[in-house]
Formats: sequence, structure tokens, C-alpha cells
Amino acid sequence: MDWLVSTAEFLVNEILSQPAYLIGLITAAGLIALKKPAGQIVGGAIKATLGFLLIGAGATLVVGALAPLGEMIQGSTGAHGVIPTNEAIVGIAQEQYGARVAWLMILGFAISLLLARFTPLRYVFLTGHHMLFMATLLTMVLAIAGQSSWGVVVVGGVLLGILLVSMPAFAHPWTKRVTGNDSVAIGHFGTAGYVAAGATGQLVGRRSRSTEEMNLPEGLRFLRDSMVATALSMVLIYLIMSLVFLGKVGKEEAFKAFGENGAAGASDVGDYVMQSVMQGLKFGIAVAVILFGVRTILGELVPAFQGIARKLVPGAVPSLDAPIVFPYAQNAVLIGFISSFVGGLVSLGLLAWIFHPAFGLALVLPGLVPHFFTGGAAGVYGNATGGRRGAALGAFVNGVLITFLPALLLKVLGAFGEENTTFGDADFGWFGTLVGYAAKTGETGGVILMLLIGLAVLTGAIVVQKRVVETGWDPGARRDALLPPDRARATEHAPAATGPSVAYAKIAPPRGAPKPPPPPDARA
Repeated sequence: MDWLVSTAEFLVNEILSQPAYLIGLITAAGLIALKKPAGQIVGGAIKATLGFLLIGAGATLVVGALAPLGEMIQGSTGAHGVIPTNEAIVGIAQEQYGARVAWLMILGFAISLLLARFTPLRYVFLTGHHMLFMATLLTMVLAIAGQSSWGVVVVGGVLLGILLVSMPAFAHPWTKRVTGNDSVAIGHFGTAGYVAAGATGQLVGRRSRSTEEMNLPEGLRFLRDSMVATALSMVLIYLIMSLVFLGKVGKEEAFKAFGENGAAGASDVGDYVMQSVMQGLKFGIAVAVILFGVRTILGELVPAFQGIARKLVPGAVPSLDAPIVFPYAQNAVLIGFISSFVGGLVSLGLLAWIFHPAFGLALVLPGLVPHFFTGGAAGVYGNATGGRRGAALGAFVNGVLITFLPALLLKVLGAFGEENTTFGDADFGWFGTLVGYAAKTGETGGVILMLLIGLAVLTGAIVVQKRVVETGWDPGARRDALLPPDRARATEHAPAATGPSVAYAKIAPPRGAPKPPPPPDARA
């Protein structure tokens, strides 16, 4: 049996949990189904893989640019507590539950394909690392509750498969509002935050202008370039926080903030300030790399996906990572990040003042990485339905969710709740908490309750798909009706693409964004 475990772990850890490989294989399979030439199949698969590697490279740059800033904020405020980091808690859990996580993830992905084939939920979840994160969470809460190894794998696999097709459906009315069509769905377990942001935008921003319509004086026209605006904003944030941190802890301690990864740190105040400037500029570059990677992958994956849809899951929609929506409202990404972080700070204050003393909830510090990715995406969703107010307040709500939900999740993680980290995105919090408490009711009763929770989620998603998504409900229709005709977005969504060129044309970035290359079948 050891070879079976080793094979499963290899498939999960080396292929399925690597989004770049998974996307490349999916793209190649789609192009094969479309009977494209061998050269185009290889080229499309490699380009799609490179697109995801670009997203990963940009994400790594974001993490590196934000690390010193997080230390400065924590040192300036004196806050201590749990910092949600998905990769950290997954790494800790893998040492104990690695084999069960592997089997659970494989079973869950297979079940998701069956559900996509035989239910109205035609979503194929392609964010491999988030599949791994959710598989790890389910393994942890079921094993900690005392479920048998087979129970963990089978019940957890069923729950994972349900989530992989259900969560994209819940968000899809708002995703279509962002993208304008059905070509892609969101495949990221921050869905509750995105739906909340879109709904908040509907409530507060009916007449608010879009974040992409900022009217700037002639001398500030350069800020219309999102890369410049992002970099400049982060430079200002870094400068302010670095000076506050310097005044709080003194030179010797402050200079160490830039001493990670073998670096010696700042040598004097001037060097310290200029390194702060450099970190802000690196953040702007990181965002630009992510956006370019997104456009690259969309240009290859969506046309190729038509082949898979025809063969395996007719009418399938690829569900992709959160940055896939970033190009549609680039200013909203920065506004969402800042607003989500502010929501995290406010929530931390409430935890320290009320909820920690009264209910024993842990103090959850606002991690900059989850606030950037989920907050940025929430800003895009909020902007789509409520303009600038929707982007700001919608992302603020997301920040509240990804602070309180991890605090609740810690209650069902047993000894892992004593670690200094936990899962960060919204869906891990609410679903993990529900499943964790259900699993604690006993081996048999727990299995029944958990399957009922999964059935409720699946049924709800099917209802949303049939009565909301497929009927063409537009969450921003009332906003369009209130805006002048020259500012209102079209409320009629394009039908599903029927070929590579059509599909590609309908996912072009918003006006003003750099144009991607033509689709594969249109090249000379």
C-alpha cells in the first residue's frame, strides 16, 4: 500500500497542487479536443503555464514587499495575536495528515467533475493550491473530531467536491457583472467576502462613480496609469509607517525590518527611508506582473477550454484564482486592499475590546497578503455594483469577515488552534467552523450532519444557478438605471462563447488596459 500512498502524494503535491502544471495540462487537453496542430498545443500549454507562473512570481513579490510593512504595523501598534497564513498552517498540518490530505483531494476533485457533468453546476475548479488548502482544513477538523481515516477521506472528499462546484455558482451573478460574460468564474475560497462586497455595493453605491472613472487634474494625469498609482500609494504608506515605526522602537530595532533573508538591514536613517521607498516600488511591479500573467493565461486557457467543455463537461466554465478579476478594475484593487485592511484593524479592536474578554476569541491580526488578494478582489466586486463607495465599503466588509471568521475557526482546530497562524480566507472560516462543530457530535451523527451541510450547500448552489445565474439576473441593473446613459454599463450579458475566437474576444480587459495578443487561431 505504500506505493499507492506515494503515488497519491506525488499527484497531489507535485501536479494537482501546482496550478501552473494543472492549467498547462488542461489547456493542452482542450486544444487536443479542438484538434489543433501539435505545435499550437505545445505552445498554448506552455504559454498558459507561464501565465500562471507569472501570477505566482507576482504573488511572491507581493509577499516580499509586504513583509517589512507587516512588521512595522505590528511593532507600531503593539498588537500580538494570530496571523492567518494559509501556506503556514497547511505546512504544519501536512506533517501529521499528509496521506489523508492527498487521498481526500484526489477524491474531491473527481467528485467535483462528476457533479459538473451531471448537475447544472458546470464549473471546473482549477485553483490547485486552494483545493489543497481546503482538503487540508477538512482533514484537520474531521480527524481532530475523532473520525476514522476512511471517514475523513470519504466524507471530506464529498464535501470538497461539493464546494468546488458550488462556491463559483454563488458568486457567479457578481462575477458576470465584473467580466460581462460567462467565460470564467471565480475559483477561490474567499467567495463569501466577494458576494458580501458585491451585495454591499448594491446597497451603498447606486450613483457612485466607478473607481476607473477618476477625474484627475491635468498635472495628475500620470495617476491614471494603475501601475504608477499603485506604486505611489504604497510608497506613501511605507514612508508613513516606517517613520512611525522608527519613532516607536528606535533606530536599532527599526533598521532590522529590512534585514530578512540574510540582508544586513538598513545602515542609517537615509538608507532606511530609501529602502521603504524601494519596497513600495517593488509592490507596484508585483501587481503589474500579476496583471500581465492574468491576461496571458486568459488568452490561452479560455479558448482551449471550449474543447474540454464539448467532450467532458458540456458548457463547462473554468473557475480561476482571485487575481483573474484584477484587470477589470485595477484602481479598485488598491482601494479594496486598503479598505479591507482597515476593516481588519477595526475588527481587531473589537476582538480586543469585546469578543476576546467575553467569548475567548483569539486576536486575529490583519495579514497583509490575504487582505491584498481577497480585499483587492472584493474591491473589484464592490465597484462593479456600487462604484467607489461599493469598492471601499464592500472590501471593508470583507476585512471584517476574514478577521472574525478565522477567530471562530480556531475553536474547532484543537491543538492547531494554539499555533500562531490559521486559515485566512472567508470560506475556510465559515465552512470549517460548521463542519468542525458537526463532526464533534459523534462518528455516526457527525457524518450525517456533515453530509446534510454539504447537501444544503449543493442544493443552494443549484437553486442560485437555475433561478439567478441562468435567468440573467444582473446585481447592478438598478445602478445602471440610475446612472446617465453615457456611464451606465450594458445590462445584457453576452451568451456563452461558441469558439476560441469568440470566447477570447469577450474577455478582453477594460478600456484603457493594454491589449493582449490575438487568439491562437487568429495568428499569422
